[in-house]
Amino acid sequence: MSEQNELATILDKDEGTVLKAWVTGQLSGNIRQGVISESDVRESSRAFLALFARAVKSNYDEQLSGDAWDPVRSHLAALSRERVIQGFSPVETATFIFSLKKPLFDALRKALGKNPDALSDAFWKLTQTLDNLGLITFEAYQASRQQIIERQQQELLDLTTPVVRLWDSVVALPLIGTLDSERTQVVMESLLDSIVENEAAIAIIDITGVPTVDTLVAQHLLKTVAAARLMGAECIISGIRPQIAQTIVHLGVDLGDVVTKATLAEALKIALRRVGLTVTKLAPAKQDN
Repeated sequence: MSEQNELATILDKDEGTVLKAWVTGQLSGNIRQGVISESDVRESSRAFLALFARAVKSNYDEQLSGDAWDPVRSHLAALSRERVIQGFSPVETATFIFSLKKPLFDALRKALGKNPDALSDAFWKLTQTLDNLGLITFEAYQASRQQIIERQQQELLDLTTPVVRLWDSVVALPLIGTLDSERTQVVMESLLDSIVENEAAIAIIDITGVPTVDTLVAQHLLKTVAAARLMGAECIISGIRPQIAQTIVHLGVDLGDVVTKATLAEALKIALRRVGLTVTKLAPAKQDN
């Protein structure tokens, strides 16, 4: 009997025994007991082993070619993403596959122990198969983690570019941190959406929280101002500290006819005046004796 048929026979007849030994090995290893429960380990292992057995019976190919292995890949991709979210390391995640070696090796040794050549061939083919599955698990883990990191970065960008409605037809965009091309695009989209939503005539861009202004940052600001003007809104840049003003002059950056102010409060006064409003200090109310 070939090693291919022998492994298929083992999985057909002794799948329960292999599963039990595999789960026991995982639970006694480095699986995080407080993060994933024993029932979850057993269920994910049972589901994978069933898919693995089906693929082996259909097309036992150590290169994992053929449609029979697609469900196996999909299962490992879903498991890897779940393990990323749960905080598992790449090694801990790949161990899910590698810990299956011993139960299957033990079963093959029991079935082919009297035929050393067949046992050696079976061991080698199974090792290649499980190693390739481990690589798929590792790659799926890395891809899932990268997707999560990119999503978190986008969420962080959205959080750090809030557009605030200060008054009717007046909005403000306080910027914190460094402006780069990617963030400028997010800033521009947020500001333009807010201008349309609030029918804003004045947009204040506050750069108090921007640590440095170089030529590139200034260009990004000018692009944002130009985009806002195309939407019919005038821009005021506030937060021009003395060192930033000196840097802009030193770099020879021309902000054109853009109104600039040192503080957001001063910019707000200008904005209110442009829309026909003013801020008046009320006399203190008289108190009854």
